[in-house]
Amino acid sequence: MPGHASHHHAHDHSHSHLSPLRGASPEQLAKRRRALGIAVWLTGGFMLAEIAGGLISGSLALLADAGHMLTDTASLLLARIAIGLAARPADPRRTYGFDRISVLAAFVNGLALFVIAAWIVVEAWHRLSEPAPVTGGLMFWVAVGGLVVNIISFKVLSAAGGENLNVRAAALHVLGDLLGSLAAIIAAIIIMLSGWTPIDPLLSVLVALLILRSAYAVVRESANILLEGAPPHVDGDGIAADLESQVAGVLSARHVHVWMISEERPMATLEVSVKPASDRDAILQAVKQRLREHWSIDHATVEVSAAQESA
Repeated sequence: MPGHASHHHAHDHSHSHLSPLRGASPEQLAKRRRALGIAVWLTGGFMLAEIAGGLISGSLALLADAGHMLTDTASLLLARIAIGLAARPADPRRTYGFDRISVLAAFVNGLALFVIAAWIVVEAWHRLSEPAPVTGGLMFWVAVGGLVVNIISFKVLSAAGGENLNVRAAALHVLGDLLGSLAAIIAAIIIMLSGWTPIDPLLSVLVALLILRSAYAVVRESANILLEGAPPHVDGDGIAADLESQVAGVLSARHVHVWMISEERPMATLEVSVKPASDRDAILQAVKQRLREHWSIDHATVEVSAAQESA
């Protein structure tokens, strides 16, 4: 039609909008659910032992680790449920599926880590202000048991998680427990050798700071996804410049939008301008191939328009 731009719309139909989770295979999902299930049972079970040991020995480090384990058990369970929900197929109302549930779970777990760290710091302040007796021997053996349990859980989650943000957040919870157990062991040894009980809350604060550092990374990354942010080291201007210089026939690329459904599913929409006599289908496929191979974007919606007709 004269006076109007000539457009060619296309999707990468190797991925249907109503397909299940595309970032992970069914085998990977099953492995992650199994790993999280093991971690839930190990963490929840030993939490009871730490509560008893902390109350009997009077150790804040053990009670702080037990409190962390309590929230970790809930967080691990949430992560496991989220993976199950994220694997559900898309439907007409949620055409991108349920991947964001796992990202939301990671975000909530990250915020929970901030709360845990704050609670540990407050309790440590009270203990430093009003020192309490601590039974080093019992504290030591309970902490050793907690360390073993946390090492097993962390290794299981690390092996199964890969780049999945949800499982990584769960693994960070367990890592916080692991560091808490290690701090309790060191504190117990110092108390048994010297009787200096302030080491117990001091090491608890150190663990809290380490937890905060990990929590910040998880919250920042998951919030970026929830806010439709681009993947790390990817930006629209960079993609536009790359397509213009690397794909033959592309005169300009504009209106480039890149975001993530999950950390494993980047998406893009863009418009490219070509010469009127160009083979638009060939250029379209070349653009999507460049996005896939150089930018790791498997799903892109590309609009192709003739340069002289777009005025």
